[in-house]
Amino acid sequence: MINRRHIRVKVMQSVYAMIHSNNDNIVKEEKFLRQSIDKMYDLYILSLDMLVRVNKMAENTQEVSKKKYFATKEELNPNRKFIDNRVIKIFKESVSLQNYIEENKLNNWYLDDKYVSIVYHNLISSDLFKDYMNDQETSYKKDQKFIIKFFAEFIAPDEKLAEYYEGENISWADDIPFVNTWMVKTIQELKAKEQFVLGKLYKNSDDEEFASELFRKVVLNLKEFEKEIKDKTPNWEMDRIADLDIILIKMGICEFLKFPSIPVKATINEYLEIAKDYSTEKSSTFINGVLDKVWKDFQDTNRLNKIGRGTL
Repeated sequence: MINRRHIRVKVMQSVYAMIHSNNDNIVKEEKFLRQSIDKMYDLYILSLDMLVRVNKMAENTQEVSKKKYFATKEELNPNRKFIDNRVIKIFKESVSLQNYIEENKLNNWYLDDKYVSIVYHNLISSDLFKDYMNDQETSYKKDQKFIIKFFAEFIAPDEKLAEYYEGENISWADDIPFVNTWMVKTIQELKAKEQFVLGKLYKNSDDEEFASELFRKVVLNLKEFEKEIKDKTPNWEMDRIADLDIILIKMGICEFLKFPSIPVKATINEYLEIAKDYSTEKSSTFINGVLDKVWKDFQDTNRLNKIGRGTL
């Protein structure tokens, strides 16, 4: 499930792209923003499916070995612990997961199965896999713990897989860390003997609308918000301020004025965290200083119209 911080990141990227492309077609850019967010769900699905495909590759490999003319005793009676992993079995039997893959034609791991093979061979040659397979004690908790480590150590950090994702969709490069966290949380929250049903991309309709509203209100008020920044940075020329810093400050100002239910402190904290990940080393300090001045000015001039939880 996407959170508001990642929605803000997506909006930041779309505003940046629109400004630098000199494109004033808001409708087109908003549509691209929504598609970019929707596509992130596909990345999540592909990550889930990777677990299933590696498991199936292991099963197919064992079946082929059994049919060897001079198959060994071990090949005829293989250790099926990984193949029978209870967590992956839940994903394999998930109707909603398989339906989504079919309906959206996410057949990537059929067309590009070399990436499945890379992950599979890295896994089976690891100490993690050997220790798991040799452990005589079996339980759902142990299966779950293994799959979390499998994903965290062999799928999430795989550079070739990351390059593949970026080649498939340019926005996925920034989505990978978020989706990886989402994946681990999904596995952690999975319950034994419960059917896995895909959740929604957005927490609720408010979050879904927030993405479009924030984008539109920022873009439509860029010049107005720029005046507020100039007033609070008299010793700075606008072209000396990093582009992303300007955009993040404008987004913060937008939330101060146009989103009455969002607390000011929540807005500032969100943009400081985003700046730490996406802008320069000193950006968060600069942005904090400017937004704090803007906030105090809006308070003094009664321009803040916060209501409900926005007053916290």
